[in-house]
Amino acid sequence: MPISVNNTMKRRKFIQNSSMLGAGTLMAGSPVIHAAPWRISPNDKLQIGVIGCNGMGWSNTNSILKMEDVDLIAICDVDQAAIDKRLASYAELRTNEPKVYRDYRELINNPEIDAIIIGTPDHWHCLPMVEAVQAGKHVYVEKPISNTIEECKIMVEAAQKSGKIVQVGQWQRSGPHYRDAVDIVRSGKLGNIRLVKVWAYQGWMTPVDKLPDEPVPEGVDYDFWLGPAPQRPFNRNRFHFNFRWFWDYAGGLMTDWGVHEIDIALYAMQVEAPISVMASGGKLAYPDDASETPDTLQTVFKYQDFSMLWEHATGIDGGLYGRTEGIAFIGNNGTLVVNRQGYEVLVERYPRGYAERGESRMEPIEAFKKPKELNYLDLHTQNFVDAIKANDSSKLNTPIGSGSVAAINAQMGNIAYKTGEKVYWDAVTNTFKQNKQANKLMKADYHNNWKVPNV
Repeated sequence: MPISVNNTMKRRKFIQNSSMLGAGTLMAGSPVIHAAPWRISPNDKLQIGVIGCNGMGWSNTNSILKMEDVDLIAICDVDQAAIDKRLASYAELRTNEPKVYRDYRELINNPEIDAIIIGTPDHWHCLPMVEAVQAGKHVYVEKPISNTIEECKIMVEAAQKSGKIVQVGQWQRSGPHYRDAVDIVRSGKLGNIRLVKVWAYQGWMTPVDKLPDEPVPEGVDYDFWLGPAPQRPFNRNRFHFNFRWFWDYAGGLMTDWGVHEIDIALYAMQVEAPISVMASGGKLAYPDDASETPDTLQTVFKYQDFSMLWEHATGIDGGLYGRTEGIAFIGNNGTLVVNRQGYEVLVERYPRGYAERGESRMEPIEAFKKPKELNYLDLHTQNFVDAIKANDSSKLNTPIGSGSVAAINAQMGNIAYKTGEKVYWDAVTNTFKQNKQANKLMKADYHNNWKVPNV
């Protein structure tokens, strides 16, 4: 049923007024006064648009559309084939017909849109996110939030100034068993945690075959796809999914899988920035394939009271603790190992020299296995919608400020790898100490007349 103009204007005014109230109290530094929750009527739905609908952009959209009080009214992509595919899928879910855009700026300017999902390649996260919140839209932005440390900081500042609700697609935060694992870590039961290991071994990743450059496929606006990235001939290896393995657009497994695992690790340990980072690895599994990012990498992050070791490897599944991916919190009393399937605690025993030799150092904690029917992405998108309805960013499981921590740390790991040096972070100046190359790699380098957004 179409929404009347009067109902639409009333809804729009209420959303704008409640958002301004939240933003005003935050900027004034006074206690936050949350607006009354947005009451949904059968004729009054949250209206969303999606920018970048080929991969996770559509996974996120499909998840959020499981809620009956949400409609997709706009879709944007530079690939007409992707748009056609998603419109066909949407027709099976809803009766309305979304407007189609090729330029994300036109979608953002649509006054009927309440919230926007950004599912573009990493190098295209910053600009639309900043412009969306400046236009008064709430945003769900895919991880990692951007391709550089500078862009991360810009995006966080833009969200804070706008007062809009911005959720990052690091959906493990919405998983109940991850929250339980965090509680165990913070309880002190594991004893002093001296090391955290995070890893992703991806056996499904085969070599990226070298392909010749070719003409731009019909229906693709390739210049717009490149956007602020350097100008290059069209090559299918760099387009759609495989963009992840090229530095122009992303940061490889470190920022793809890494932000998920690093996010939980640092959130549980309640730290944000390392003291130093060093990395070793390279293209060791497939040295002659087309990808640029390392297929094998070990990165050591030193924090005040512990170290964190990131590992990734393509083409093999033999990860740590018999798991292809996960996080291990290694304490004096025991080690908690958690991944997407669940968690378990490996209890330490007192060694020789202790009166309690052979006895457990902690009470056992029952292992947990995630129910297959529980979809954590659905919980994450529901959390986003709930926060919008309440006009309360504090309800978000991964607000952009918190979500940026994992992205920035992962990018520090890539910077250490690129420089080939141990880099030291200055938390006061937010720069690397005495390392011009590392500091240069923090910056966003925009091309093709695109400008780094100003907030």
